[in-house]
Amino acid sequence: MVLDVISTTLYDAKIAEQHGADRISVFTSISEGGLTPSYGLIKKIKESVNVPVYVMIRPHNQSFHYNEDDLHTMISDIKQVKSLNADGIIIGCLTEEKLIDEVALTTLLNEANGLDITFNLAFDEVYSQEQALETLLKYPQVKRVMTSGADKSALNGIPQIKKIMRKMRDEPLVFVGVKGLKPENLKAFLSVTDVQEVCLGAGVRVNCQYTQPMDCKSVQAAKTIIEKIPLIEKKRCNEINTTFFFRLMEFLSKYMFKI
Repeated sequence: MVLDVISTTLYDAKIAEQHGADRISVFTSISEGGLTPSYGLIKKIKESVNVPVYVMIRPHNQSFHYNEDDLHTMISDIKQVKSLNADGIIIGCLTEEKLIDEVALTTLLNEANGLDITFNLAFDEVYSQEQALETLLKYPQVKRVMTSGADKSALNGIPQIKKIMRKMRDEPLVFVGVKGLKPENLKAFLSVTDVQEVCLGAGVRVNCQYTQPMDCKSVQAAKTIIEKIPLIEKKRCNEINTTFFFRLMEFLSKYMFKI
């Protein structure tokens, strides 16, 4: 189980790592879905933390449809991010018809060779998530996909998240639960989905506000919940196995001498 924490400042990143973040995602403008941060911020965060650092590559908030100028900007950003030794990038690109833009995606992936790739919340704006997943499977470089189930929050999107995860259960894509998650609802979300990674933004900030600094207690609380989930699942499996065993013994004792 991975706890990814969105950081918009060096202070955010330091607090997030100190209190349990497994990965740092560096954005600006969280409320707008995230934009590419400054090179100075990326550099200082990489110098200051030991957990993996992923960087949002998104030149503007107008849409996830990019023209040639946008792609040139994104390619330049990826080159800089690689030179700063970031561990991964977060990208997403769509056509005007809300399909995965494979031409743009291929261009960006070629430049990002060697970086771990996460497909961003552009995924929640596609015409068909099932169709989009089939497209993304053609690109092994894309390791994970961010989603709230195409809803305003991951909690509201649970039915859709479960649906697409069932469809992809035999595939290598990792789903990252995002939007609206915080320590107060994280356990409920994780207990009914098989999501193995979550990305928290406002939910671990003071008063759950994007414009407020990181709240160390919230990060720590989220980490504690995530650490307990495998134990809860193990206990649940043990209870199921025990129930099955006793029912099997009851059946055998009832019928074995009649065979």
